[in-house]
Amino acid sequence: MLVAPLLLLLLPLPPTFGAQLPNQGPLATNGDPFPWDRMRLPQTIYPVHYDLTIHPNLTTLDFTGVARIELDVREDTSTVILHAKHMRISGVLLLGPEGARPLRVLEYPRFHQLALVSDSLLIRGRKYEVQLEFAANLSDSYHGFYKSSYRTSTGEVRMLASTQFEATFARGAFPCFDEPAFKANYTIRIVREPRHIAISNMPKVKTVELPGGLLEDHFDTTVKMSTYLVAYIVSDFLSVSKTTQHGVKISVYAVPEKINQTAFALDAAVKLLDFYDDYFDIPYPLPKQDLAAIPDFQSGAMENWGLTTYRETGLLFDPSKSSASDKLGITKVIAHELAHQWFGNLVTMEWWNDLWLNEGFAKFMEFISLDVTYPELHVDDFFLGKCFEAMEVDSLSSSHPVSTPVENPTQIQEMFDDVSYDKGACILNMLRDFLSPEAFEMGIIRYLKRYSYQNTVNSHLWESLTNICNSDDLDEGRIKHAEFCSKHKRPSGASKWYSDAELDVRAIMDTWTLQEGFPLVTVEVRGREVRLSQERYLKTDDPSLTEGFLWQIPLTYMTSASNTIHRFLLKTKTDVLHLPEEVDWVKFNVNMSGYYMVHYAGEGWNTIIKLLHHNHTALSSNDRASLIHNVFQLVSIGKVRLDTALELSLYLSKETEIMAVTQGFGELVPLYKLMEKRDMKELENQMKGYIVDLFRDLIDRQEWTDNGSVSERVLRSYLLLFGSVRNYEPCLTKATQLFKKWKDSDGTMSLPVDVTMAAFMVGVRTPEGWNFMFEKYRDSLQMSVRSRMKSAMAFSPLQDKLQWMMEQSLHGEIMKTQDLPDVVVGISRNPHGYKLAWDFLRANWHTLIKKFDLGSSTVSYMVIGVTSQYSTREMLDEIRSFFGSLTEDTGSEMRCIQQAYETVEDNIRWMDKNLPLLQAWLNKRRRRVSHEDL
Repeated sequence: MLVAPLLLLLLPLPPTFGAQLPNQGPLATNGDPFPWDRMRLPQTIYPVHYDLTIHPNLTTLDFTGVARIELDVREDTSTVILHAKHMRISGVLLLGPEGARPLRVLEYPRFHQLALVSDSLLIRGRKYEVQLEFAANLSDSYHGFYKSSYRTSTGEVRMLASTQFEATFARGAFPCFDEPAFKANYTIRIVREPRHIAISNMPKVKTVELPGGLLEDHFDTTVKMSTYLVAYIVSDFLSVSKTTQHGVKISVYAVPEKINQTAFALDAAVKLLDFYDDYFDIPYPLPKQDLAAIPDFQSGAMENWGLTTYRETGLLFDPSKSSASDKLGITKVIAHELAHQWFGNLVTMEWWNDLWLNEGFAKFMEFISLDVTYPELHVDDFFLGKCFEAMEVDSLSSSHPVSTPVENPTQIQEMFDDVSYDKGACILNMLRDFLSPEAFEMGIIRYLKRYSYQNTVNSHLWESLTNICNSDDLDEGRIKHAEFCSKHKRPSGASKWYSDAELDVRAIMDTWTLQEGFPLVTVEVRGREVRLSQERYLKTDDPSLTEGFLWQIPLTYMTSASNTIHRFLLKTKTDVLHLPEEVDWVKFNVNMSGYYMVHYAGEGWNTIIKLLHHNHTALSSNDRASLIHNVFQLVSIGKVRLDTALELSLYLSKETEIMAVTQGFGELVPLYKLMEKRDMKELENQMKGYIVDLFRDLIDRQEWTDNGSVSERVLRSYLLLFGSVRNYEPCLTKATQLFKKWKDSDGTMSLPVDVTMAAFMVGVRTPEGWNFMFEKYRDSLQMSVRSRMKSAMAFSPLQDKLQWMMEQSLHGEIMKTQDLPDVVVGISRNPHGYKLAWDFLRANWHTLIKKFDLGSSTVSYMVIGVTSQYSTREMLDEIRSFFGSLTEDTGSEMRCIQQAYETVEDNIRWMDKNLPLLQAWLNKRRRRVSHEDL
């Protein structure tokens, strides 16, 4: 799944509603003892096959169904414990060797469990089935079997029903064993009206006419899979189709008026499924793969096997209206979900504590696959950003290990975060660089083949990546793998990476997955000697929290003396390297392929600053971006003075590469964003002026067109937007002119896509401009255009409009509620709106957690987004007072609240320590610049 997020309803239940009273076991809703007292299901019974018939009614917005589940009894028992949530259960039968007989049903809503109690024992090894009838309302949220709607261009509202079961929501759609290790086959039938179609994981085999004019679609039986991957949709969608080289039928489904925006996604899906088929050397096991654009969808996308689902913005593309970054985003989302068809669907983590085995891999494979299939997207330019985002969360003491114990649904939801996705991808990238791409590829193919249709834990992956070349199941038929192994049987300079005594993949990777955080490596060069030490990088005023951490770090470095990348595995707290000769400079973590930061002690940073000022292209753009990132992050923990970091940033006036430029903005812009929320106009304007001056030449060189590579276009869009928002005269004038022309043409004039954000941001400053934009937003069917308009409207200085936008998004009629999180966070970053966003979050908290779910990444995104730019003790008290008043049922235990506190505390420390330094440095620079002008 790609996160924006999902949901679940954890309502506080009155004691009669499945209580657990002190000193006695749990009680069912009828007051009888409930025969199971754990949240995880027992392992006495496993499902083998589900026969499901589902009948949704899109008029009454509810559904009924029958589930027949074939059981594998592994221990004698008289109870079947399974999941069901918020549904009415009836007609429960046991079908066994003695015929059909009714079972007693007990419900325990606290754990969403049902107990089906038999008056005689179910005997191990015998064949049994249970049959249950069920009924429920279509969910109002974005998970389970939920209702969605869209408005046609004539204003008609049409309904559909769709599913989202990851992580724990299949139990809200049908009774099931809703844990990933209970894999089974599914045969699904859907009852519908003739005006709708139904689609599911597998192709339809036939349609049967039922009395009353209804139709029943029968779908082929699925492969063995987890409950969270089951999917079905009843809608009036249209589709377009193509077939891959391997003979798989790919179809893209969308609402009728948007079907003309599906061509790009269809071609991308064909290309990517073919790539994965070859790369993993395992044929995609289903006859078809559908991609459906759902009008109401909370996460980014979901990898249901054979029927992946997406937000409309994640799938629909209009070549004349969508930007370069839209194209990049859509391609990455499709690459992510299709990678899951192997990582996650074919081989699934045993439990949610190892979610990263699904999500870290899918995130990582986005970059591997697009590098080959869409080289023109230059996807490598965007990978580092993911590692920096992960480090942001991972530098707080509220972070968690990649693999971390979770029990209840809220904790499971919280696993869908930057640590599982982005840190997961970054440590896999580090391992691939360390082992070599060939060895890594061979190891993951072995992993997928060895555990197909099974469930795995962390250690299974590390075993598969160990002793690559002397394995029984190595496929010698793959020529490049055979060549790789024969080459590595000969001793060479790199051979120590492959000798068994040296390389214990599990021992290395356990240090990255079983402890939270990441290392800071301090490097001090003295002549030919390089002294190394490691510690945990942590933003805290309590140094004791960094103790007790040790990583095995695959260090890489290069020096002024040669372009060779040298490698060294740092296993201890300190170590010493010896260089063959003295050098002018040394750069560790080449291309930032390792998930760690580097501090250059002694004269180290001054040497690097000198190199960047005189010959910055001696280092790659990724290396330059990582130096910008590391030096500013080291200011936060007091290892480097702020003026050192600012001196380094001066080189950016010569920078042209997207990764380094955006990282420069990424470190400098937050400094004035903190000031915008305090009363310090003069310093804030000085800081803004410094950033505009730094990038002035680069901004002036940008054309107001759509020419160039994807990276050039994404950079242009960013620079012109920045110049316009900061009122840099040439940009402001041009953006104002463009908006006026567009408005005068009644929105029919075609603006260059890359500059629309700049024009829109300037245009919505007036009530007249804002109202015109809103009118166009409401009428547009172009998802990417609507998305840009929404962002611009949220950045308007008109406070009444900002408040209205948040209320309308919550209401969901004119603006979709799925977009509310982006609207609220957008407004919180607006200097005219941040107070409104904080007040709105507090006033509507209970509605928001019900709609978007406790623990979900959406709630986390809003909490962090709305609070992260405050830096005063008064605001910290206000934030603590609100979140401190919550109960566990309303979110008090969520990790994001701790992250919010820590982030504001860090901002306060930063401002207290560095404001005087910043003021002094900017003043000194102003004198220096005016001196040069004389």
